[in-house]
Amino acid sequence: MSKFRLLAKTLREQGILTDENAYPPEPLSLSVLMDAHEKHYVQRFIRGELSPQEEKGIGLPWSEWLVERTLRAVSGTILTSELALKHGLACHLAGGTHHAHPSHGAGFCIFNDLAVAALALVNSGKAKKVLILDCDVHQGDGTIAFFKNRTDILPVSWHCEENYPQQKQSGGINIAIPKGANDSEYLTILRETLPSLLAEHQPDFIFYDAGVDVHKDDRLGYVNLTDKGILARDQYVIETCMALNLPTACVIGGGYDRQEEKVAWRHSLLYQAANQVWQKYLPHGAKGKYDAGP
Repeated sequence: MSKFRLLAKTLREQGILTDENAYPPEPLSLSVLMDAHEKHYVQRFIRGELSPQEEKGIGLPWSEWLVERTLRAVSGTILTSELALKHGLACHLAGGTHHAHPSHGAGFCIFNDLAVAALALVNSGKAKKVLILDCDVHQGDGTIAFFKNRTDILPVSWHCEENYPQQKQSGGINIAIPKGANDSEYLTILRETLPSLLAEHQPDFIFYDAGVDVHKDDRLGYVNLTDKGILARDQYVIETCMALNLPTACVIGGGYDRQEEKVAWRHSLLYQAANQVWQKYLPHGAKGKYDAGP
């Protein structure tokens, strides 16, 4: 959990995060949360009524603090989407909890912020076609489970096939990343797939999950990207979307290392990339509109 605090600290040291461009999210509307997740599951989590088996599946012990942090993080992704609509690009300092399903959590994910925020956009009429571009090393199985029968919200998952979850979802669009793929191999796959997906599906809004568990030193990754490779990945995704005038909301996804300062640095690569693309595409705008998140 300390990676979130350390990420904010790192970005302030880099001069990317400031008091002027940080937007703290409001408390989350439970009705918006329940538009996506099953009401009974939401209520049981908030009340601390999950079974030991459910808590084990999530991997986090319940506490009132965890409830507050979880709800605020989901609210942060909604805020990030609203800022992206207004400014073209916004980044959350949390989010990407893509293993959470409608009726249960899994893999350190309690509620699926991407699913909640995408549904909120479509239900409010602010977007008609949303693409969720998920570059976390693990399949976004929870996100796919939400949208198997929808055409207006499409999850796209670039993930290492030989990795968690053991049982993959078959919906959405799934693009395999070979185990052990290096910078060049990974970026080649991305460049060969992303432009054609955007052209075919014609979205009007993008969520980008920039998980750094693709890093060669990640504990749970099995893919061998370097810092340079992750920076290039994030620059490519964001710039490709910005060039098409697609509002893009970024979340951090997964990243695992016993030294959490290293994880925070890897996550900071997303904001370095976003800052560079922002300067290129919006040179006369209100520079640096980043959502600080919880």
